[in-house]
Amino acid sequence: MLNLQVTIDKHSGFCFGVVYAIEMAEDILEQEGKLYCLGDIVHNDEEVKRLQNKGLKIINHEYLKELQNEKVLIRAHGEPPSTYELALENNLELIDASCPVVLKLQNRIKNSYDKNESIYIYGKHGHAEIIGLLGQTNNNALVFQDITELEIEKLPKKLTLYSQTTKSTDKFYEIKEKLENEGVEVDANDTICRQVSNRDIELRDFALLYDKIIFVAGTKSSNGKVLYEVCKQTNPNTYFVSNPEDIKQEWFGKNETVGICGATSTPMWLMEQVKEVIEKF
Repeated sequence: MLNLQVTIDKHSGFCFGVVYAIEMAEDILEQEGKLYCLGDIVHNDEEVKRLQNKGLKIINHEYLKELQNEKVLIRAHGEPPSTYELALENNLELIDASCPVVLKLQNRIKNSYDKNESIYIYGKHGHAEIIGLLGQTNNNALVFQDITELEIEKLPKKLTLYSQTTKSTDKFYEIKEKLENEGVEVDANDTICRQVSNRDIELRDFALLYDKIIFVAGTKSSNGKVLYEVCKQTNPNTYFVSNPEDIKQEWFGKNETVGICGATSTPMWLMEQVKEVIEKF
């Protein structure tokens, strides 16, 4: 026995937007035993499997076009207006679990678009939330993942800057400053979710406390990739796992302390399973 002391980070686990979506799905599955969900309800394969076993059916937008007279869950990332229009045409009942933070951002972007502002969105190309945000502008806003994608000399003299809710606040303000230094007038709208953005500060503190860090997240989670790097930079003895089967005993030494943490899309039950496995070494 290695006699490992294992602790789960109390700040890790689902953000409130994901909790809200999963609770809505579970309530309907309990009553009806079936529910369609547009896209993965959360970027975590283990949690998706758990809900699929209860009757959740993950569908894409192509499948949605053919679906009629059914209930469909809109996940926390939100959807563009075209999804709601299609639901009306196909007599679909939408169970809208869009995160309130995302909905507020969608409304603000729509207001900016209605005022004919030049809208730039800092976010990940093709991300579900970004697709919903672009939909508020008839896909006329410009999305960029890094300031190097922007041709500064071709930018308008004044622009309105938004951000995907899960991006780094530091990076957002760094982009604002760089644009202003280039002579661009920036109307910056900080719409980043603090529950998500504060997670990296909390994780830096957590990662310093233990000999080894086990970071638990789905391979599709953007937030997971970012937060894993935060842990790895703080504590080089950090390992990424998606499920308990990924854990290797040779990572640990006798009497070491181990911290377990995860993304905003990582369920607490999965981190608890990882803890159980490690404690058996």
